[in-house]
Amino acid sequence: MEIGIDKIGMYTPNQYVDLVELAIHRKIDPDKFTIGIGQDKMAVAPLSQDTISMAANAAAQILSDADKAAIDLVILGTESGVDNSKAGALYVQRLLGISNKARVLEIKEACYGATAGLQFAKLHIAQNPKAKALVIGSDIARYGLDTSGEVTQGAGAVALLVAANPRILALDMRSAYYSSEINDFWRPLDQLIAEVDGKYSNEAYIKFFQMVFEDYQQQTGYQLSDFAAMVFHLPYTKMGLKALRKVLDQTDAAHQDSLQQHYQQSTLYSRRIGNIYTGSLYLAFLSLINNDMTLQPGMRIGLYSYGSGAVGEFFSGTLQGNYLDMLDPMHYLEMFENRTKLSIAEYEAQFKKQLTPGIEAQKLITTDLNAPYYFAGIQAKQRQYKAGAKSV
Repeated sequence: MEIGIDKIGMYTPNQYVDLVELAIHRKIDPDKFTIGIGQDKMAVAPLSQDTISMAANAAAQILSDADKAAIDLVILGTESGVDNSKAGALYVQRLLGISNKARVLEIKEACYGATAGLQFAKLHIAQNPKAKALVIGSDIARYGLDTSGEVTQGAGAVALLVAANPRILALDMRSAYYSSEINDFWRPLDQLIAEVDGKYSNEAYIKFFQMVFEDYQQQTGYQLSDFAAMVFHLPYTKMGLKALRKVLDQTDAAHQDSLQQHYQQSTLYSRRIGNIYTGSLYLAFLSLINNDMTLQPGMRIGLYSYGSGAVGEFFSGTLQGNYLDMLDPMHYLEMFENRTKLSIAEYEAQFKKQLTPGIEAQKLITTDLNAPYYFAGIQAKQRQYKAGAKSV
């Protein structure tokens, strides 16, 4: 029995900042943003979109009523949680109308959370072949205005429906992982903005990749030549390329070129959205399969997940026979084209805006007519979520 990704969906807020304009405003050479780190635009979440509403929006577009009835496991991977106790996935379960006969939980380990959820779901389906699992990575990346990390912010969510006999990607059961307690990135409980040692984090990302890829090769006997494409967690689009280049000498020149061409296709969505933490790896995978028309069923795709703090994991899967039938690339082109560009002043004002703790009956309205769900505010210290104009 094969297990893997049966459906995949993505949501990002309907507004963004142009990074050339931001660079000019910050008196920085725009090439440092667009070429140096490989980012063009950055999604900006309004107060009416948070981890939960984005997660529900990503999943809503892919789930049928039959899926909702079959799902008995819902996992939200996030490092932008809205409650220190209650799992955000419970809100998602209710909003989407998923069966109450389900395990529902939230996983936190920086950008690795959704991968942990995917591995949990894979084992769950192995024991319950008729069931389905919903795994979502949803986050808002924040580093602060006019900081070194500002250009690697972003917002969005990716939803994965995991099932037996998947129609997109069948995952191998084996994977390689490595963990070590390090301080490359963290966010204290009293802060909305993360702390990061950028140079150290880049070094750790590459080191962990080399270790887990070597371990995976030893476990499976696969060589780099066995992988048609490799996708990476992308805090910014040049990061994965730096790691990939560390192993390119393991294959011939033609395959090196092919891997790098596929890699560029995997970065197209991230260039327009930015870093979405737990969903970033799966955003890269979605970008690859939606944009790369040279891929073929049966090809093996490698996936590298990294979560600061830190955990790294490498695993792989094979594209299924009719995977293209499960995709809707035009939907995402329209999503990008219909977004609103914020001025720098609008972006900075919105970045600073927060609901006031302790104030009751704070209400929000949606600014995204394409979002099925939105965060409507707080009443009696309870978060309120509502269906938007595009309710499902």
